[in-house]
Amino acid sequence: MGHQVVIFDFSLIRGLWETRVKKNKERQRKEKERLEKSSLEKIKQEWNFVLECQKKGIPQSKYLKNGFVDTNEKIFDSYGKTPPVQKRRALLDEANKEKNKFIFQLSGEQWTEFPDSLKEQTYLKEWHVNNTSIQTIPGYIALFQDLRVLELSKNQINHLPVEIGCLKNLKVLNVSFNNLSSVPPELGDCENLEKLDLSGNMEITELPFELSNLKQVTVMDMSANKFYSIPICVLRMSNLQWLDVSSNNLKELPEDIDRLDQLQTLLLQKNRLTYLPRALVNMTKLSLLVVSGDDLTEIPTDVCESTTGLKFISLKDSPVETIVCEDTEEIIESQREREQIEKQFMKAYIEDLKERDSVPSYTTKVLFSLQL
Repeated sequence: MGHQVVIFDFSLIRGLWETRVKKNKERQRKEKERLEKSSLEKIKQEWNFVLECQKKGIPQSKYLKNGFVDTNEKIFDSYGKTPPVQKRRALLDEANKEKNKFIFQLSGEQWTEFPDSLKEQTYLKEWHVNNTSIQTIPGYIALFQDLRVLELSKNQINHLPVEIGCLKNLKVLNVSFNNLSSVPPELGDCENLEKLDLSGNMEITELPFELSNLKQVTVMDMSANKFYSIPICVLRMSNLQWLDVSSNNLKELPEDIDRLDQLQTLLLQKNRLTYLPRALVNMTKLSLLVVSGDDLTEIPTDVCESTTGLKFISLKDSPVETIVCEDTEEIIESQREREQIEKQFMKAYIEDLKERDSVPSYTTKVLFSLQL
């Protein structure tokens, strides 16, 4: 039998999660500052160095000077032959160094544009650019024919250049939490793309039909935007396994949604759906379906009583303003930041669901009521 888990007042759980995430980050920041100011790290480093010297049989006279530990690692090189462990470590470091030659990383709000030297590094295979003030992707990106991963989340990018269609070997494109309002049709030329993340841009309302060419995409995240329907091009992504359309303006699902016959996870919470189409029953590989139960008035019985092992989760998401709790001391002003925290919560929640060996064979309703 299928199982339905209904959680009422989901916003309370989310509020507690937001608070926990913020407090944990604050604790990590304070602990880092404390360690930086204390001598514990230095003592630990010296102690580990002494242990390493003892393992290698290096006499104290080589690393102790006037009672203080000399942590210069050149001691290892100048004393005896390099042991097998050290050789393996050196080989690993060399391999990582070689790998990092093909990865470009950039972070920090002080960056408003890409460095000029980047255009000369056309051999790069990955770009990881996060949390900057960069608004534009340069057109010379077309020269990076070996690019496999384009990770550009949490910047200020307001449009994608048409040259992005020249990246024939691109497998991962993440432009989440930027300022995009549209996607160029040329993206459909990236036929080897496997993962596309457009979440958190808040303003995207439609996708070009040309994206129908992306037959290799298995993961599609278009959450936290302004889609009123699932684009036709998405329904033509025949290998799609994970689809997140949460936090949009969907009022209904397409009647032919069962065209996505490889789909395993479908996230629809925080939309305006009033009913679910019977076509969902035909999606035999669908194992997790998450919706918001606030407005749903019609759900096919076969969805709730599926024999395919489908986990059907209906979440009640009451307005957060109605919750008064001293644990939620500060309401997050930025909607993007709230969406990021909610995605972290949902990721943890879904992982927990997948790890469960079994789920209740009955409907569980939980109503939280706090008066503080």
